[in-house]
Amino acid sequence: MIKIIGVLLNIRFYVAFASALGIGIILPNISLAQIDTAKVRLLHEVKVSGKKASVRNTSSTPTQVISGEALQRLNSFSVADALRYFSGVQLKDYGGIGGLKTVNVRSMGTNQTSVFYDGIQMGNAQNGQVDLGRFSLDNMEEVALYNGQKANIFQPAKSFSATSTIYLQTRKPQFADGRSSNIRLGLKAGSFGLVNPSFLYEQKILDRTSVSLSTEWVNADGQYRYRERNGTFDTTIVRTNTDLNAYRIEAGLNGTLKDSASWTLKAYGYSSERGLPGAVVSNKYDFTQRQWDRNIFVQGHFETAESKGYALMINAKYANDYMRYLDPDFVTLDGFLDNRYHQQEIYASAANRYRILPVWNVSFSADYQWNKLNANLYRFPYPTRQTVLAALASEFKLDNFNLQASLLGTFVFDKVREYTSAGNKQEFTPTVMAGYYPFGSKDFMLRAFYKNIFRLPTFNDLYYTFIGNSLLRPEFTNQYDFGATYNIQPLNTALTSISIQADLYYNQVKDKIVAIPSSNLYRWTMYNIGKVAVKGAEVNIQSAWAIAAQLSLNAGLSYSYQQARDVTEGDIYPYNIPYIPLHSGSLILGADWKKFELNYSYIYAGERYNQISTSQSAVYNRMDPWYTHDVGLGYHLDLFGRKAKINLEINNIFNQARWIIANFPMPMRFYRFKFNYTI
Repeated sequence: MIKIIGVLLNIRFYVAFASALGIGIILPNISLAQIDTAKVRLLHEVKVSGKKASVRNTSSTPTQVISGEALQRLNSFSVADALRYFSGVQLKDYGGIGGLKTVNVRSMGTNQTSVFYDGIQMGNAQNGQVDLGRFSLDNMEEVALYNGQKANIFQPAKSFSATSTIYLQTRKPQFADGRSSNIRLGLKAGSFGLVNPSFLYEQKILDRTSVSLSTEWVNADGQYRYRERNGTFDTTIVRTNTDLNAYRIEAGLNGTLKDSASWTLKAYGYSSERGLPGAVVSNKYDFTQRQWDRNIFVQGHFETAESKGYALMINAKYANDYMRYLDPDFVTLDGFLDNRYHQQEIYASAANRYRILPVWNVSFSADYQWNKLNANLYRFPYPTRQTVLAALASEFKLDNFNLQASLLGTFVFDKVREYTSAGNKQEFTPTVMAGYYPFGSKDFMLRAFYKNIFRLPTFNDLYYTFIGNSLLRPEFTNQYDFGATYNIQPLNTALTSISIQADLYYNQVKDKIVAIPSSNLYRWTMYNIGKVAVKGAEVNIQSAWAIAAQLSLNAGLSYSYQQARDVTEGDIYPYNIPYIPLHSGSLILGADWKKFELNYSYIYAGERYNQISTSQSAVYNRMDPWYTHDVGLGYHLDLFGRKAKINLEINNIFNQARWIIANFPMPMRFYRFKFNYTI
């Protein structure tokens, strides 16, 4: 009898606790007087309803995440657009739909940022850059940015090998009760001749296995108007050669085993042809350069649940990429410049985690990567690179303190068919991360990390004809970060949750790899030169509000301060690093009322410089600040008994002229329409 009363009191306690969090639990009306201990009674089903509570940020490294519905609500067309809202990120956008889009995090350079797609790195041994403009948000579940690395020792060795990492997580099939399939049709259309239909199909084939297919087509002429100021004249010009015609298809197979182990297989294909908008200089407005891309990869992931303190993760991938670049304006002895590149990659990884004590975990992961690059260039060396990475990591988790440390060993073996290779390299680089809860509560945490890492020169840096330098040294980086996080979910107030992150950081780069022109603008030379120092501060605030029964609000604010300088000649003669604004930030506001949703976003980038500049020359290289205001209105409706959603977006509503990269003008005001229908 006493045990039964204790169970019921526990149930009442959890009901009250869940109710305080906004979660409703429905139980049969049972009183103590009704209990008959001589009978066996069948317990009725317990139903849990309510909104999922916001996830607390307990990472010991700065983490920014946009996921789920919040990701789909952004006025963004690709992953590159979504990353604009993260603090410390500079998006390099060369204009329009067809322009290349890469990111630079905390002024460390594009090649220092690794991109992971469903947990496996997207590689590009040729130039080290991943065009984020080709990743659509249509099938994306989460976009996350980690400075330093993920605060998780159970990961591939590749995840330890960059100054910052971007994780793209695609949608995993989820089925409502009684359903075994999902079909979603989508259409985006708008300015610049944009037509973007998409199709998603998900099917449960066994209780623990499902298959998915996602595909889309993007077609646009890309032409947009921009303003050019020439002295006292203000001219409106149409940007041309910005068209894009692209196809994407992904197929996935997902499953779990009886012991809770999970596995996934994915095949990905992307093909595109685009015009490359050139730099608007010397009254040149028309361009003829074209680029074709074909990217194919197949990858697999297997992960066991922890059993007797041990867990295993295995990843494997094969990638085959082709790129063709045509420049009719550059004539060679064989005709127009027509460069074609073909690269292949084989990747395999195994990670192991073992729990020594309840508060002490250790892990060891080992990766192998093979890269090969072919090209039709004159005197091309046809390089091959084999890379072995081994990471040993340990983690202590106490009630109010956690500590992680890792040591990454990198072993590189380069070979070329002709000329001289860069030879073999081996480096060992450490990382230390710590988190402390000074008041005992998990609401407030102080955190810090130190990371020493390097980046290898790419194949283009080392071996590109007339440009490469096989004597280049790796680019070494020291990162220091100190920050704090505060998370709270107030009770009985309109404010339902708030999360605040603040960080101070200092980065040092040694042997920075740079390119300078030699005999002409086509032939450049790669050098190790300079020391770069970056001082910065970041603040991120996320909040959610419940104003009324059918009215909810959310708000997000990010701010960055960065001072990035070349201090090769010391602090007496510092040089400003190009395209790094001193101040930048974003604001996101969202409101939901009944079936309507309203979204507003603001992005600001302060003044910056388009060349390495001293204080004396900065006035000639200064670029004006730019900002955009974007709004979107969405409506949920039932169509033929199924769910549908309509969105209308207006981007850059004040029609501001902006140049993110010098001489590459960006679109002014433009519109986009979205329609999604779930069958």
